[in-house]
Amino acid sequence: MEFGHNDKNNLTLTKFESMLKTNHVLFFDSEEFENIIHHYLNFGKMALAKKAIKLGLDQHPTSINLKLFKAEVFIFENKLKDAEILLDNLYAIDPLNEEIYIQKANIFSKKDQHEKAIDVLKQALKLTDDVVDLYSLIGMEYLFLDKFEEAKTNFMKCLENDIEDYSALYNVIYCFEYLNQNKEAITYLNTFLDKNPYCEVAWHQLGIQYFTLKKLKKALAAFDFAIISDDTFIGAYIERGKVLEKLGRYEDAIENYSITLKLDDPTSFALLHIGNCYEKLKQDDLALQYYDRTVHEDPLLDKGWIAITKFYKRKKNYQRALYFINKAINIDSENVTYWKLYAQINERLNFYEEAERGYRKTLDLGNYELNTWLTRGDLLIKLGELEAAVYNFEQAVDFYPENPELEYRLAGLYFTLRTPHKGTFHLKNALKLNHDYSFIIEELFPEIFSKVSVQKLLKQNYK
Repeated sequence: MEFGHNDKNNLTLTKFESMLKTNHVLFFDSEEFENIIHHYLNFGKMALAKKAIKLGLDQHPTSINLKLFKAEVFIFENKLKDAEILLDNLYAIDPLNEEIYIQKANIFSKKDQHEKAIDVLKQALKLTDDVVDLYSLIGMEYLFLDKFEEAKTNFMKCLENDIEDYSALYNVIYCFEYLNQNKEAITYLNTFLDKNPYCEVAWHQLGIQYFTLKKLKKALAAFDFAIISDDTFIGAYIERGKVLEKLGRYEDAIENYSITLKLDDPTSFALLHIGNCYEKLKQDDLALQYYDRTVHEDPLLDKGWIAITKFYKRKKNYQRALYFINKAINIDSENVTYWKLYAQINERLNFYEEAERGYRKTLDLGNYELNTWLTRGDLLIKLGELEAAVYNFEQAVDFYPENPELEYRLAGLYFTLRTPHKGTFHLKNALKLNHDYSFIIEELFPEIFSKVSVQKLLKQNYK
């Protein structure tokens, strides 16, 4: 249980911690020790929890509940054999104690033996009237097994026994979403809301399902009801803002996002979307102000840096765009989108070496889009790095075999490098794939295009 302020349990905790600072051992009854241990475990204070368990068992050596806490700590520390021995001893004393089964199931789960964990938890169900936690644990084990239908059924049972178990409600909806059962989720939520019409969480989740199905007016109505149920529900204002933004009602969207800034600390998500809305409204100064606030609020949010960079890119202010994308790269040099923007901006500025470096970096980071290979190779041609361009396009062929755009480029390069047999091979391949792309030779390799031998090849039919 949780310790409140100025109550008996809080005094017990204070008394216990005072005792630890002295050599005087004070007496606590077993229930007081249980509350102390539970408090420390909840707050992750494992060392203090272990001290409380030891002192508790020194004073109450036969307490099953204190021994169960000891077993729980063993499991947490991965001392599974010690936990099994202790639980077997406790089972011999009290075979009807459901907590013993829960801890045994925990061991099976730690060993990835989830089916066995479920069997043990189902046995525990027969021993208690307090079934909500057990159904939740069974649901989680089914999630580990990717058995979402079974998981969903058990989380639903949690709600049948406790309609305010919102963690179970979230898990039910998670299962529906994983199974792409958005319509079924809507039916379930509407039934749930018939029983609990002022549940802001259910209205919020219903709105998300409608939004996923692009039923924006119904989504908006659901978020309205979520806000009526709880006018401080930040998530509902955020989602309502997203719907209004989608509907092109940018001023209303700004109003909703702005409410979240007043209810709690500003979130980078809200700031970014306010900036997006102001940009749509062509209020550039305000858009920039919120983009700037976004990157200051969360420098690690790539969407903020991307938004402000693209803003300047759209305005053709490439120097300013380059300034911001450089700042972004200094924070996260492994972000593919940053490097792609870096390359595009440098290309616009005719900084071809830097542009090529940017595209090379995106490839190094695993971005193998055809356009990246093509643009980088064309830049290498401009820079006179013909052999590097050949290597680039040959690598690209591994990912995009029988691609005419690559074959024409390789043909032009090999003819330029005075390797006519390879040039002929690739040109014939290219013409077989798509004759209409032959303009690539003319645009990138005009001198090669004008050669009689190449013109002769271009006029032949290789189908």
